[in-house]
Amino acid sequence: MADFGKVAVLFGGTSAERAVSLNSGSRVLAALQGLGIDAQAFDPAEQPLDALKGFDRAFIALHGRHGEDGTIQGALELMHIPYTGSGVMASALGMDKFRTKLLWQAAGLPVPEYALLTAASDFADVEDALGLPIFVKPAREGSSIGISKVVMPDTLRQAYDEAARYDALVIAEKGVMGGEYTVGILGDQALPIIKIEPATEFYDYEAKYNRDDTRYLCPCGLPEAQEQQIRREALEAFRLLGGRGWGRVDFLMDEDGKHYFLEVNTAPGMTDHSLVPMAARVAGMSYPELVRRVLEMAAND
Repeated sequence: MADFGKVAVLFGGTSAERAVSLNSGSRVLAALQGLGIDAQAFDPAEQPLDALKGFDRAFIALHGRHGEDGTIQGALELMHIPYTGSGVMASALGMDKFRTKLLWQAAGLPVPEYALLTAASDFADVEDALGLPIFVKPAREGSSIGISKVVMPDTLRQAYDEAARYDALVIAEKGVMGGEYTVGILGDQALPIIKIEPATEFYDYEAKYNRDDTRYLCPCGLPEAQEQQIRREALEAFRLLGGRGWGRVDFLMDEDGKHYFLEVNTAPGMTDHSLVPMAARVAGMSYPELVRRVLEMAAND
């Protein structure tokens, strides 16, 4: 067995996704310890970062701001501690849905039509341009926090106000309603695609973490040739941002069977409802094996 030395499992933190991170990190910690690895819990909300000195590696199970946006990655770079997942730049870009879209558009990858919103936006004009339904979301939050689905005319402003509570940068995105899917990335491999069928209006925070009636289909039901093409494009989308190690790329399908890339997650969830462990299991990899593989790829920029 490789000697990983003393491993810090970073989870908790101060973001709006703290509860999810605590769930992810506790499972990662248990899996590593079950493999006989000297893994220890580390919550940046409760310990100063300089207490990481002396650790040989870090497994990042932090979600949201200060954990997934390049901040903790930069601190670990300065301390010369190899860490899991993407580096500083890719983490920062992946957390920013607006700039992710700009990069993907420039590379010719399909993304849903969208508009940036501000308090001074002509909301009626945006509704007319995008058509209903519209999804409104903070550009730099995860776990569907602050997201609204706008289905009634003249309610876009209200959805903007909700999203703006979490981020000054807010996106309005044309609803693409043919199905929601995700592709897990592990090293140079795109894992089997999962189709997500929530019982709620859309795949919101409740559906992701608290409900047991969300359906996850893997195999996803797409024709094999189309699935392989999308998996190749998802790997390209991940690499365009500079992603490394592991991650997840979400995409939507329209009613005509065309796909649109939605966003990338550079520190995916590892809870019992999480998607990358689910896809890895279909690919023949147990949860402890997945955790070990992610740790093996820990690096510095």
